Amino acid sequence: MEPILILTTGGTIDKIYFDARSSYEVGPPHISRLLTELNLSIVYRVVAVVRKDSLDLTDEDRRLIYEHAVNSDERMILITHGTDTMVETGKALQSIPDKTIVLTGALEPALFKTSDALFNIGCALAAVQTCPHGVYIAMSGRVFDCRNVRKNLQTNRFEFLNRQTDREA
Repeated sequence: MEPILILTTGGTIDKIYFDARSSYEVGPPHISRLLTELNLSIVYRVVAVVRKDSLDLTDEDRRLIYEHAVNSDERMILITHGTDTMVETGKALQSIPDKTIVLTGALEPALFKTSDALFNIGCALAAVQTCPHGVYIAMSGRVFDCRNVRKNLQTNRFEFLNRQTDREA
């Protein structure tokens, strides 16, 4: 079985709520705990690259994500990421050859009962194992080519930019 590299970058998926301060902050990656609770038959390793809200990611952070992805031995890479700049990071990874890279995240923190995190991670795991080489975004039950997607801030959902040229996985 081919191993999967999981890179974590922070974002809402890893946010934790501090009641005393009434605020959210990016905490440690939750994906290891989520995947450990499941009876999965995949081989994976988790590497925390950064722990930031995606609006705070810099070009240097994207370079670090790129370096981890391009230099890894794994050909299948899942990246947990904040949804606001997920497309931008996906586009920064486009030049990586011979790898399937899938970015995913959550609209609510993974620790919330109503979070979409586990569902999105499951979709991303399926996509990274079945899509051809390229960079994709897996959110809300859909897999998008990262060159043809945007986050619609009014509906809080991802959508195709151009339905005529979409490359649904």
